[in-house]
Amino acid sequence: MFSISRWSYRLTAAAAAGLVLLGVGLPSASAAPAADGQGYVDSTARCAPPAAAVLFGSTDNSRVAICKSSAGQYEYRGVRLRDGAKLIVPATQSGSEGFVAENDGVTYTVTAKSLVIGMGNKVIREESMVDSHLPAAPAVSAAPAAPPSTTTPTTPLPPPMPAEVGGSGR
Repeated sequence: MFSISRWSYRLTAAAAAGLVLLGVGLPSASAAPAADGQGYVDSTARCAPPAAAVLFGSTDNSRVAICKSSAGQYEYRGVRLRDGAKLIVPATQSGSEGFVAENDGVTYTVTAKSLVIGMGNKVIREESMVDSHLPAAPAVSAAPAAPPSTTTPTTPLPPPMPAEVGGSGR
């Protein structure tokens, strides 16, 4: 028969070994998601050709991409990681290194260093980029550009992509 101290030691050792095995099987929280010159692979934060990514990045809570159409229009493509919520809206260039998008009075300012979410003059949240990319400018297409759409799409967005579902529930 085991004494309590011997049982306690074995239980503690087994628990520690289990935690080590769990740590080995989990991906690093700081590992950058798979990306290429168009943005993050299997993500809403990705530009579809012929649009080109001019800036894309990831924070602890979000992934964003700024896309530029062949007509020179910018688009913000963002996803909140904890629940896969998506936002795709027109954007404008702000200064030489930033972009601003607006949705229902909320502004999203994206630079290579941060994503700032605000309303009016109030900053709601500032998220530092943990991974950011400024892809090289692609060759300009000689094809004529279609006029920009002035209507809001009524088709709902598709469900989150596999890489965007889940998170810590923060």
